[in-house]
Amino acid sequence: MKIIVLPGDGIGPETMAVAVDVLQAASERFGLGLQLDFDVAGHDSLKQHGATVTPALLDKVKAADGLMLGPMATFEFKDASRGEINPSMWFRKHLDLHANIRPARTYPGMQARLGEFDLVVVRENTEGFYADRNVESGGSEMLITPDVVVSLRRITRLCCERIARSAFELAMTRKKHVTIVHKANVLKLGDGMFIDTCREVGKAFPEVTIDDVIVDAMMAHVVRAPQRYDVIVTTNMFGDILSDLTAELSGSLGLGGSLNAGRDYAMGQAAHGSAPDIAGQNIANPASLILSAAMLLNWHGNKRGDARFQQAAAAIEATLADTIAAHECTRDVGGTLGTREAGAAFLKRLTAR
Repeated sequence: MKIIVLPGDGIGPETMAVAVDVLQAASERFGLGLQLDFDVAGHDSLKQHGATVTPALLDKVKAADGLMLGPMATFEFKDASRGEINPSMWFRKHLDLHANIRPARTYPGMQARLGEFDLVVVRENTEGFYADRNVESGGSEMLITPDVVVSLRRITRLCCERIARSAFELAMTRKKHVTIVHKANVLKLGDGMFIDTCREVGKAFPEVTIDDVIVDAMMAHVVRAPQRYDVIVTTNMFGDILSDLTAELSGSLGLGGSLNAGRDYAMGQAAHGSAPDIAGQNIANPASLILSAAMLLNWHGNKRGDARFQQAAAAIEATLADTIAAHECTRDVGGTLGTREAGAAFLKRLTAR
């Protein structure tokens, strides 16, 4: 398996260095034969190539088996005409990574303020309210007058169908429960079609229980009782917000692993941002990128029917649970270690499994 590695901005290089060590250790332990090819995106690419991402990099990623994308300074990239392109959007759009899978769970050894839970947010990744991926050229926000902006949302039956299928297929491997999150009481056409399509897809999975919740009510329900939920499927922006909430409810956004997956390509990516305020201080939690790397290995194993990759992914996830239980982790999740030290403790346990 060949993986392109883009360390990113801010805390990206620090946390990606740990994730790379974990991938290499897993490759040796499980005989995966990983080939890691390093390149740049974000600010480093802007300095070297005049753009945060390039067509050549996209071709390189398409020729590989997977991509690990470090946190990017997305908010700082404002003018695409000057090469300031959102790398995350670029890859999601050009690789058609329609499903953003974001697990959230509690771990022994951490305070479970809301009790133990284990859920996954399955977020549509290619349309919705995101102005940079709704139209063929340009953006879908319009400045009508100096004081009036109109933002368009695109919802298509195709995208509803495939994200629903991703959610139901995942639910079949878990507790067989899918919750549809929407705002159909206001967005009657778009979210109405989303609900109807999800329920239609659900007919092919009769073992799965289906319910639906309005998004604002869901924010209250998931804080009150996250144990009620298994797989949550929703549109792009709602999923972005909800998955940050559920990751933080698990103990820290630093535990927010994330996989962007399509039919042919997948990208592991931390759910959090580049956190420039703590960059270089050796305090960032590498767990999110570690979990994202595990999800990428599992996706590849499922695609190729190779159990070694699935076993490696399971071992990485189990090792994270062990390090948290032993408090061999960063401060945000109850430990006392720095980024590098937490990575070293993780590697010691992974290689001993």
